[in-house]
Amino acid sequence: MSKQDIPTMESNPIPDTAPDKGPNKTAANSSHSASSASSATAELALSISGLHKQYVNFPVLKDLNLEVGSQSILGLVGLNGSGKTTTIECILGMQGFNSGSISVLGHHPSKLHELSGKVVGIFDTPSLHPNLSVRQSLQHARLLCAEPVRSCQEVEQMLGISRFSKFKIRHLSLGNRRKASIAQALLGNPELIILDEPFNGLDAEGVDDVLALIKTLNQEQGTAFLLSSHQLPYLEKVCTHIAILHEGKIAISDKVESLFSLEKQEVLVECDQHELASSVIDANRHTHLIKVDDNKFLHIELSQFTTAQLNRLLVENNIAVSHLSLQRASLDSLFRHISSEHH
Repeated sequence: MSKQDIPTMESNPIPDTAPDKGPNKTAANSSHSASSASSATAELALSISGLHKQYVNFPVLKDLNLEVGSQSILGLVGLNGSGKTTTIECILGMQGFNSGSISVLGHHPSKLHELSGKVVGIFDTPSLHPNLSVRQSLQHARLLCAEPVRSCQEVEQMLGISRFSKFKIRHLSLGNRRKASIAQALLGNPELIILDEPFNGLDAEGVDDVLALIKTLNQEQGTAFLLSSHQLPYLEKVCTHIAILHEGKIAISDKVESLFSLEKQEVLVECDQHELASSVIDANRHTHLIKVDDNKFLHIELSQFTTAQLNRLLVENNIAVSHLSLQRASLDSLFRHISSEHH
């Protein structure tokens, strides 16, 4: 989470193990402490209430409310300048805020150091020492990890960067630097991972790897994620929840399937009589003609009307239908709809 330079130690590699910390003298209390922490954060990994942040006299975040449930994957989307990065920086204690409250695994942002790596934040531009190799960078990070649970080799394999182990960070592509950053986060066992633009610089295979990794950590280990990205199709593949941030406020936040149910159904129709079909559609109170595209397909919005009823309506008016398909709601269409509504 912090951005710090580590001296180059090319000629003196660090062993890939954490130093022996000796017997655990607090074992008797660990079960009780873990149980208390677990119950406190069983429902929410992150809770933001009434957050207000302004620079001089310019408000950036305005009464922002947001929750990330434990074991959920929330995608935070918004236009440039909507406040996504500022929100993340406030969550991670990198910026103060004027009013409101933030609870991260039951802790105030200023107390995240007490969580011993249970919260991890990785920003758009990876901040790794350019003169260290991938393995050396991971070895340093492992020494700083309070409770490492994976070896350097293991996280390299998880991120698909084993073949770059001896490469210096400065020689890696942006996508592989991003993977190396995520690998550091997985040396421990975080309960909440916050990723800012996690897909930038990744090729198609890299995107698939990261999506699969997020799903695996979430489903098998219960890791919660907050993903901020402009890559809406990727978020749609992995997120359980979506929050749309617009001009410093959360315009809408819910489960993905619940949000998609808010979108009206759009049907694509190809027929032989466009003018007659347009008249029939406009005369029906359950159908609305959105447009006729360049390929002469009619885009029709349905309200309490099925595709079978639409087909029957056209055929009964002697309109031959050669193609009819229901367009699936997407995060992109939902985002455009919500953003336009709040302008």
